[in-house]
Amino acid sequence: MADANAAVAVVTVSLVLLGLVSGLSLSWALLPVAVVVLIFVLASGLKGRDELAHLNVCVLVLGDIGRSPRMQYHALSLSRHGYNVTLIGFLGTKPHQDIIEDDRIDILPISELKGLTVGPRIFRYASKVMFQSFHLFYVLIKIEDQSYILMQNPPGLPAIAVAWAASRFRGNQFIIDWHNYGYTIMALTHGENHFIVTLAKWYEKLFGRFSDNNLCVTKAMREDLRKNWNIEATTLYDKPPPIFRETPLKLQHELFIRMGSTYLPFRPSPDVTKEYMELTAFTEHSTQTGAVTRSAGRPALLISSTSWTEDEDFSVLLQALEEYEKFVEAGHKLPSLVCVITGKGPQKEYYKKLIDSKEFHHIKICTPWLEAEDYPVLLGSADLGVCLHKSSSGLDLPMKVVDMFGCCLPVCAIHFQCLHELVKHEENGLIFKDSKELSEQLKLLLSDFPSDQGKLGIFRKNLRESGQQRWDKNWDHNVLPLIKEHCD
Repeated sequence: MADANAAVAVVTVSLVLLGLVSGLSLSWALLPVAVVVLIFVLASGLKGRDELAHLNVCVLVLGDIGRSPRMQYHALSLSRHGYNVTLIGFLGTKPHQDIIEDDRIDILPISELKGLTVGPRIFRYASKVMFQSFHLFYVLIKIEDQSYILMQNPPGLPAIAVAWAASRFRGNQFIIDWHNYGYTIMALTHGENHFIVTLAKWYEKLFGRFSDNNLCVTKAMREDLRKNWNIEATTLYDKPPPIFRETPLKLQHELFIRMGSTYLPFRPSPDVTKEYMELTAFTEHSTQTGAVTRSAGRPALLISSTSWTEDEDFSVLLQALEEYEKFVEAGHKLPSLVCVITGKGPQKEYYKKLIDSKEFHHIKICTPWLEAEDYPVLLGSADLGVCLHKSSSGLDLPMKVVDMFGCCLPVCAIHFQCLHELVKHEENGLIFKDSKELSEQLKLLLSDFPSDQGKLGIFRKNLRESGQQRWDKNWDHNVLPLIKEHCD
């Protein structure tokens, strides 16, 4: 009970201070006291722990479940070992079909609450945090008794403090899975010295120390958490699940046919017709024999995936493609390109307008949003991946590259601090620093296309022979012991 009282005190004082610095009067700033008292009354009325609670785990992400693959993988791994999972988050994008069909996984959608629409900006933000805090706490104390709350960070404001307080009230264990630091992402928009960024860092550092266990995505982040935040964490590298693999040619053709119905770059040239053949830009299917072959003179399929945020500058790729176009025009023996950029995010429309303004003759670009089941099929069909993710903290790794490697797809990735933990330069891909270097790498890798005897083919061969560890084995080794330690 002492922990619960401490939670009440810390959360109350923090919210009151936030209200005061937001310009509220003392009476309004004391509003969180009433909220926390109400929460305490609700929590004190909870029943004792259910005897089967050790089989229940809550997986929490204060974001879109469908766009949180790592947390979906956590849920599936827990289910595989006999745990009942309550998966809490926003339902924006459809989760993977395996999640939907799993009887042990119960998706509990929550709403992204908005704050007040009047008053100073900081006041509106504070009200949003307050409303979301109360709503999330209510959800966490009303669900069936759990043994663990496993939460993704970021986003961690207000989820870390709320999940911790709920775990203390209910006697749950609390794990934070550190994907990055939330305050460094906020700094991309507001600047490192902005008041709200300073406050977010203080909040993340304070409440992050209250967790019972921690996971993180790199050795570099584990060391940073230990050295600068006094938090001990277990490194759980992102690893691809079995759905990410090289795609058989027949499945490639079926995907290209479906995508061709919506996206022109996947359709064959209008002046190419063949009797008894079903054609795409990349494949040919004989309607007589059923055989599928690659088209002669096909373009190279380049793929990049993104959340269209500030930590990925796609102008770098567009400038590199302009240089590649010049190489082709100058007579270099290079294939035409179909560049597919998948994903959703705030800057997508900006970049779509920029893409539409380009006049390419040898390059076609499309920006589809793919269903969860189609995305790995497309990755497994591509010739080269490009990653423009630059970590806001320099301490996380791009899951998109993990997925590409699962499909034995070589990559060109932009350099940042700990990228070497994933991409081995000149072994499974190439690392570049700017658009000029990327354009030279594209020319180098595609100069022998479609032969598999060049550097691109060597990288793919290295990936095939690397014996990459998959998610299930990695999770069983690093996370299952933590869960069993308390649940059993």
